[in-house]
Amino acid sequence: MPGLVLEGGTFRPIFSAGVMDAMVQHDIMFPYCIGVSAGITDGFSYASRQVGRNLEILKQYRNDKRYLGAGNFLKCRSPFGIEFVFEEIPNKLIPFDWDAFARYEGTYLVGVTNARTGKTEYLDGKQLDKANTMVKATCAIPLMFPPVSINGEEYYDGGICDPIPVRKALADGNEKLLIVLTRPKGYKKTLSGSNKVAARMLKRKYPNLAEPLLTRHEIYNETVRFCEELERQGKAVILRPAEEGIIDSMEKDVDKIVASYHYGYRLAEERMEDIATLF
Repeated sequence: MPGLVLEGGTFRPIFSAGVMDAMVQHDIMFPYCIGVSAGITDGFSYASRQVGRNLEILKQYRNDKRYLGAGNFLKCRSPFGIEFVFEEIPNKLIPFDWDAFARYEGTYLVGVTNARTGKTEYLDGKQLDKANTMVKATCAIPLMFPPVSINGEEYYDGGICDPIPVRKALADGNEKLLIVLTRPKGYKKTLSGSNKVAARMLKRKYPNLAEPLLTRHEIYNETVRFCEELERQGKAVILRPAEEGIIDSMEKDVDKIVASYHYGYRLAEERMEDIATLF
């Protein structure tokens, strides 16, 4: 069975949305999807076959203060308007096709980080509620989002401990993988100041979360090396942007966002035969 693995990155996965839309147009639907943060969030529109939906959301709302703006901190404890982004848009403004998603017959896993244990958990995306609670959780960047409560546990961004969940995909029996990354070849993550601050501020309440935050860059770099080894062994196809397809994780320029989407779409078209060999 082939699997689709999706990296996060706030707005960077609009590249991945282009890749997925191209696959929908070619009727290539993976029976297993796993990912974290905005990557797996955008993947829901792949599973529901809603071509262009992710791009339309950012075109219309990226620079809308209801979507992202300092004023949201007062209500949401986040620069993102959490209810607007995760409830009003998918349920009213640019509707998510719940019926079409229900017809997706594959496995759909959403990676989240348990704040108490500091471990990754993989939630069944087919159980998504209308409030998109697990999507909020996988996108909950520490200090930029409050933790999200699910069944009495609190969760943060799925990319903290398992930023590219290839090992989980392999453990679940997928022999070949399409891995969609949002950083260019050769990128090396370093320990960021924001992760240092988050580890220090959250350590008292969530002591098991500090180490994953401080070692996140090491895990990321090792996982990319593992992905590249899988590709050398013929067990994976990696799609990732070159310099011209890269945008900042908090990109404001909608033209650049659109260009990154089309870069991903074109790259998938060019590699469609390689993608097809995974099946």
